[in-house]
Amino acid sequence: MLKIARDTKTLRELTLEKMREAILSNYFRPGQRLVERTLCDELGVSRTIVREVLRHLETEGLVESVPQQGPVVATIDPRKAAEIYEIRGLLEGHAARACAEHCTAEVIAELSLKVVEIENAFNNQDFRMVLEKTTDFYKAMFIGGGKAMAWEIVQSLNARINQLRSMTIGSAGRGAVAIAEMNAILDAIKRRDGEDAHQQSLKHIQSVARLAAAKLGEIDEATGS
Repeated sequence: MLKIARDTKTLRELTLEKMREAILSNYFRPGQRLVERTLCDELGVSRTIVREVLRHLETEGLVESVPQQGPVVATIDPRKAAEIYEIRGLLEGHAARACAEHCTAEVIAELSLKVVEIENAFNNQDFRMVLEKTTDFYKAMFIGGGKAMAWEIVQSLNARINQLRSMTIGSAGRGAVAIAEMNAILDAIKRRDGEDAHQQSLKHIQSVARLAAAKLGEIDEATGS
C-alpha cells in the first residue's frame, strides 16, 4: 500500500510525502501508534529514513511523541484548531486585500485556473488534489499580493491546515460551498476591491472553522473524550 516509487526526488523526500499523505488521508488515524519496524516493512525503506521522517512530521505537528508509546499520529485539539483558523483569518484576509490592490492580470488568471482545478478535483472526489490545488491558490494569492514572508508563516502551519482541511472537505455539499466562497474571494480580487476581498476571505475561514468545530465535536462524542 505504501511502497515508495523512486523518481528524481530523494528517498527521504518520497517517504516524507508518502507518510504525510497517509496521515492526511486517514490511512493512519489520530492517536495511532507509528511502529518503526512496521513502517520500514510497509514503505520498503531503512529505519534511519523512517526515524528522520517521523522527526520531521513531529515538527509539522502531524506526529507527537507519547511516553511509553513512542511516535503516534497527532490528535487534533479543538483549541489549537480554533487558533489555527484565527491565524489564517489574520494572514489570509490581509493577503486577499493586498492581492486585490496590487496583483497583476497574470496572477488573476492563475487564481482563476486554480479555482477551476479545485472544482474539478471536488467533482472527481480527488481530495488529495483538492488539498494540493487549494495550497497553490493561496500561494498565488499571497505572492501576488507581495506577502512572501506571510506565506512562509502559513507554510510552517500548512501540514496542520491540511489536516483540518482533510477532515472537512469530504463533508456533504462542502465542495459547492467551498467553490462559491473561493469564487467570492476571486471576484473581489478581480474587481480590485481590497476590503471586499478581505471580508470574503474572513467569511470563508469562519465558515470552515464552524464546520471543523462541529466535526471535532462529533469525534469527541464518538471517542467519549
